[in-house]
Amino acid sequence: MRTTCPYCGVGCGVVVTRRDDGCVEVHGDPQHPANYGRLCSKGTALGETVGLENRLLMPSVDGQQSGWYEALDALAERFGRIVAEHGPDAVAFYVSGQLLTEDYYVANKLMKGFIGSANIDTNSRLCMSSAVAAYKRSFGSDTVPNDYTDIEAADVVVLVGTNLARCHPVLHQRLVAEKRRRPTLQIVLIDPRETPTAESADLHLALKGGTDAFLFNGLLTWLERFGHTDHDFVSAHTKGAAEALKVARWHAPSAAVVATHCQLEVQDVERFYRLFASTPRVVTLFSQGINQSNSGTDKGNAIINCHLLDGRIGRVGSGPFSITGQPNAMGGREVGGLCNQLAAHMDLDNPEHRAIVGDFWQAPRLAAGAGLKAVDLFRAIASGQVKALWVMATNPAVSLPDTTQVRRALAACECLVVSEFSVHTDTLQYADIKLPALGWGEKSG
Repeated sequence: MRTTCPYCGVGCGVVVTRRDDGCVEVHGDPQHPANYGRLCSKGTALGETVGLENRLLMPSVDGQQSGWYEALDALAERFGRIVAEHGPDAVAFYVSGQLLTEDYYVANKLMKGFIGSANIDTNSRLCMSSAVAAYKRSFGSDTVPNDYTDIEAADVVVLVGTNLARCHPVLHQRLVAEKRRRPTLQIVLIDPRETPTAESADLHLALKGGTDAFLFNGLLTWLERFGHTDHDFVSAHTKGAAEALKVARWHAPSAAVVATHCQLEVQDVERFYRLFASTPRVVTLFSQGINQSNSGTDKGNAIINCHLLDGRIGRVGSGPFSITGQPNAMGGREVGGLCNQLAAHMDLDNPEHRAIVGDFWQAPRLAAGAGLKAVDLFRAIASGQVKALWVMATNPAVSLPDTTQVRRALAACECLVVSEFSVHTDTLQYADIKLPALGWGEKSG
């Protein structure tokens, strides 16, 4: 059977075979365009996760094992009663980038179109919301303008805020293999730490943490000053260039100022700027080091602006490429997986978009505006504003910021439903209704 690895954002294809003795063998799928047969250690060990050991196998309600009909009736009764008494915004779903796109779609349709609230958010919020906002601010939609083949077609690959070798290992293997095949390919790593990824970099800019926007605003200033603006592209396809350049000049007027602020050598900053400016095919890969910041959206936009000013976007081997943390973070966003989105990149705050989706769904009560984002959602549970929560395919008691507060919220929740694969998770211990879920190799989509 051909399927997909459930771990990181590379989304590797795997071929799964069940042996006569019942054991499962997992190999990389040589036909899959993400990995072409490569797998990292986690993907290689996937077969060990298939089995009934430590599995949640039966539903339960209030600590008592039950059948599926009883559990679903209890869920429907409790959610329905809370909606009737307190309104649809008193209930919520918290979902996950590990869900299949189809799961994501139906959960959104149920919450936003039929319960009538937009209180459905996802753990993808923790890794991707800054990139989502940066793309929307730049392009008007949450659209990543690249695919993996651009990395191998580029002449310069800039890695920003990512330890690619550990976090997206198969993607790193592809990059390193291309570097071996084509030694002229230049790799620039921008990261305060000397991670394993630095071993493959031609230039490592170990900048002061949090100063990425200074570096890229300085690049924007440098590109304009030394004549690397693609005036035709800027005129035909962008707005606001003059304003962006004005801010960049004030923020980062020269390579020397950037070097001082970022605690780098000025010659290294200039080397990076010259390399970017002189190479038509540049891909900038950015990940959590950019996104997980109180100015993550601005940092994303600073990167995107550099690609817009010199037209290094919309061409093979070029563009600002956000790489996600989970296998289906992007799939979830495609179908409206965040509390401020609708399916197909449409916006909840746009009446025309709401009308399109509402008509297509034949929704009796489409949500009228954005719901609670992940962190705000758990604060609202703790305060009693949200009284029922359904958690799917994630473990917020461990993965959310301020886990003490999150656990307090889960314990206080009037009705907590958890759909879970494993019988032992930190979140499951708080659940009033437990629903078994199929795992990565058991679902067809």
